[in-house]
Amino acid sequence: MHCKDGDIEVLPTPEFYYGMERGADVAIELEPGKTLIVKFQTVGEAHPDGTRTVFFELNGQPREVSVRDRSLQVKEPAKPKADPAQPGQIGAPIPGVVSTVAVQFNQPVKKGDRLLVMEAMKMQSTVYAPIGGVVKQLLVQPGQHVDAKDLLLVIEP
Repeated sequence: MHCKDGDIEVLPTPEFYYGMERGADVAIELEPGKTLIVKFQTVGEAHPDGTRTVFFELNGQPREVSVRDRSLQVKEPAKPKADPAQPGQIGAPIPGVVSTVAVQFNQPVKKGDRLLVMEAMKMQSTVYAPIGGVVKQLLVQPGQHVDAKDLLLVIEP
């Protein structure tokens, strides 16, 4: 069986339909000789965007993933993601904070122009225009936290 998140055929049937109990573990055989041991730890508190953090161990190593909780009423809509098939949609290369924005709405830009600067873990990353055109959407401002691939701005050729 294949879903939007990948092949789920390897999941045991009870865990697929009913999920796992806290502290339970399951062996998932990806292929002969390659088995993953997943141990479910707990689920964190709800975030304003309608997600929760799920904590688990994968082969003994602690892991966490953020998942949408469809039972929650979303207080804050999910941020749109940049579509890599659309060269004018500029996504965040890393999770971090937008420190400066060098362009304005309706401003013409050339390929290679500086659009904005992001900061993560005391390192700065400059985002440049991949194409020339006009800034038609500007979705961020200085001081705003963004996740990787969040849509920052749109340039129309």
